[in-house]
Amino acid sequence: MTRLSVNINKIATLRNARGGNIPNVLEAAKNCERFGAQGITVHPRPDERHIRYQDVRNIKPVITTEFNIEGYPSDNFLQLVKEVKPHQVTMVPDSPKSLTSNQGWDTVNHKDFLKEVIKELHSEDIRTSIFIETAPELIRNASKTGTDRVELYTEPYARKYPVNKEEAIEPFIRAAELARELGLGLNAGHDLNLENLHYLKQNIPGLLEVSIGHALIADALYYGMENTIQLYLRQLI
Repeated sequence: MTRLSVNINKIATLRNARGGNIPNVLEAAKNCERFGAQGITVHPRPDERHIRYQDVRNIKPVITTEFNIEGYPSDNFLQLVKEVKPHQVTMVPDSPKSLTSNQGWDTVNHKDFLKEVIKELHSEDIRTSIFIETAPELIRNASKTGTDRVELYTEPYARKYPVNKEEAIEPFIRAAELARELGLGLNAGHDLNLENLHYLKQNIPGLLEVSIGHALIADALYYGMENTIQLYLRQLI
């Protein structure tokens, strides 16, 4: 089974645009879980322009499903996740100025850094995942860090899918096969939506989890959150 983890950053973006507590991030997390999501994802950034560090602290006690915290493993980020102890930390190589995640880790040049971070997180019994592109040398070096999983950065797939879906999926099939050979669990995320999700799922056996935020929250404006989550879950059957 491929789990659906809903990224609720955009709920916090909307709240922060006006101030106050509407929409309520905690209620959104609980509702996503109640409507069938098997995970909640957040990505706190240093400027707290959407999810705030305090949101992360507040969410953990009110959900029972898997909690995935994404982010660059700075000292402040690591202090937060060691305090909250989510089920999974997904390390993303974001610059503080990045509007959204736009690349995976260079696991060749940052292998030693990631290895130390993963060791630290494993000492807290936190599962780890590395946000990564599909090049074989990146996957191979990810396996040398000790990480439990990799999350394939699927923006290139989503961009090419409307033009040539077979060509779009091919590097991801190869990357997934290599990851499995190396004993890595496999997640995927970025720009997945109702149009391209099922084809990804069909062609990537053993896909453990997808993390979806922007498209899902946007679809919920039209279809409602409960219906939207069910629509996404159907794509993963």
